[in-house]
Amino acid sequence: MWGAPRIHGELLELGIDLSETTVAKYMIRHPKPPSPTWRAFLDNHLRDLVSVDFFTVPTVTFHILFVFVVLSHDRRRIVHFNVTENPSADWTGRQLIEAFPWDTRPRYLIRDRDGIYGHDFTRRLNALEITPVLIAPRSPWQNPYVERVIGSIRRECLDHVVVVNERHLRRILHSYIRYYHAARTHLSLGKDAPEPRDVQPPERGAIVEFPEVGGLHHRYARRAPCQSRTLDLLLGKVKCARLPI
Repeated sequence: MWGAPRIHGELLELGIDLSETTVAKYMIRHPKPPSPTWRAFLDNHLRDLVSVDFFTVPTVTFHILFVFVVLSHDRRRIVHFNVTENPSADWTGRQLIEAFPWDTRPRYLIRDRDGIYGHDFTRRLNALEITPVLIAPRSPWQNPYVERVIGSIRRECLDHVVVVNERHLRRILHSYIRYYHAARTHLSLGKDAPEPRDVQPPERGAIVEFPEVGGLHHRYARRAPCQSRTLDLLLGKVKCARLPI
């Protein structure tokens, strides 16, 4: 925080005699960005931002499926996803219409420079009056929120299952996203879920676990003794019930 005059004065007091111009010449320069940093942009427009991205999933028959994800930055909500084997700019543009019906559109949309976001996609963005924000080439760190969500989907779900086909993948993702929104806690949300959960004090009763995503994860809640007993009876009946052939 010291300027050249102050440094020069301090040096004179230490018996070092040189000009102020020399001090200024050898001072370390700290360049200031001409505009707010990328992180500042993300933080300042948190409620107005969504990000989109694709990721691929191989099936048991070695077909490649493409998953398109639309993430709202505000509460880390996955507002829309879809699966296709043959993505196109027109298909991707239609996903925006499904993701933001009526007057729910965001102000900005962050995306990479993939060629899939062609003319049809840009035309849909303009029709919705959404401003696209393109990240730098080969810089996925500039789209961190959706990249982190995709990583969570892989680590916590898809790495533990074998996908049969497009319909199967869509069903798995629906199940995981329900768990992700209602139960999974996030550090960035104060260790709460995207859909805020009520804190349940001990006087509410015993802790009961509920399987999620086919038993891959669990949700925990408190239930009064009578409710827990009723729940056990119901679960017992479900386990004993025979499914019709």
